[in-house]
Amino acid sequence: MPATIDLTDPSARPRHPSSSMMDDGKPVLVGMSRDQLIAAMADIGVPERQRKMRANQLWHWLYVRGASDFADMHTISRELREKLDHRFSIARPEIIEEQISADGTRKWLMRFPPRGAGRPVEVETVYIPEEGRGTLCISSQVGCTLTCSFCHTGTQKLVRNLTPDEILAQLLVARDRLGDFPHKDTPQGAIVPAEGRKVTNIVMMGMGEPLYNFENVKTALLVASDGDGLALSKRRITLSTSGVVPEITRTGEEIGVMLAISLHAVRDELRDELVPINRKYPLSELMEACRRYPGLSNARRITFEYVMLKGVNDSLTDAKELVRLLKGIPAKINLIPFNPWPGSAYECSDWETIETFADFINANGYASPIRTPRGRDILAACGQLKSESERMRKTDRLALEAMMIAGHGAD
Repeated sequence: MPATIDLTDPSARPRHPSSSMMDDGKPVLVGMSRDQLIAAMADIGVPERQRKMRANQLWHWLYVRGASDFADMHTISRELREKLDHRFSIARPEIIEEQISADGTRKWLMRFPPRGAGRPVEVETVYIPEEGRGTLCISSQVGCTLTCSFCHTGTQKLVRNLTPDEILAQLLVARDRLGDFPHKDTPQGAIVPAEGRKVTNIVMMGMGEPLYNFENVKTALLVASDGDGLALSKRRITLSTSGVVPEITRTGEEIGVMLAISLHAVRDELRDELVPINRKYPLSELMEACRRYPGLSNARRITFEYVMLKGVNDSLTDAKELVRLLKGIPAKINLIPFNPWPGSAYECSDWETIETFADFINANGYASPIRTPRGRDILAACGQLKSESERMRKTDRLALEAMMIAGHGAD
């Protein structure tokens, strides 16, 4: 059975559970570039000769040590810490709920304070532990505009883009909760990699379309990949897009991370239905953008994600067309068993059908792993994320449980 940690219990809460980011007018230091941090030091009267040093100290405390309170930065004078605390914020968002799947997957529901005249917003972030790696699935928007017909997240209307600090906060919170910063303990019983970092990879595959929030995502990922801070290799960061063609080349040139494409269909008429952005950027344009992706090679392949929908896109004819479509593109195809959600019109392909599809793709020279469904019991699997600000009715939860029981044999 999945577990839900009661974060109303003070003993279960992180040390700094709530954030005053922006709702009290304080700029947020998390997500600022080094030059912006230097400018922030100037704003509070730090002498010019000290600004770069102080900015580097802040960078270290924020991203190497994981500080979320200026009081913990003991290498900085108390006077400066007080100035920083008066003018800026580094506090974490509020964690409303933490759910733990039977398979060790964790999902956090986070609430961010109002920005400007807005209201608080909620997002979901998922951690997937595996042998030798731990992957964090990060959201880029609250809601989504793409309305992909098989995706639960797409049924929630877009509220707004997340800011760089809100994107990074998801990584910082996960590292807090997993004991992945120095001198912080891993929670008892947590399923994490046996050695090394708890969060080794991040994927921009949570709520939203990252390339519709390009600048904020770029800023956050450049901080995450900075070698003197969070230091995640760009080869361990994957950005997933449904096909915002004009921004794909920019992603390679300006961010330099791995690319994943939510493909799901090999014919325009079907993809128009499953992934409606295809009506604006059809398959021919999308494939051409993929072929031009900067740095593309056999060592830096594009991942194509393909959800398996029974009787819709899972025939051998579809598999043959997929091989033809991707010809000449260094690629891997992730086959994703459809994850059920209440109200969906689709079913997951039979396991035998998925294996036959995968065998054909493999025989034609493409790696085609079948993604093991993770976190289904806590609605944390691919396509299931949806802000709890749109809370699920009890009848919907019961319907989901029934679908889980019926589909358990396929797992």
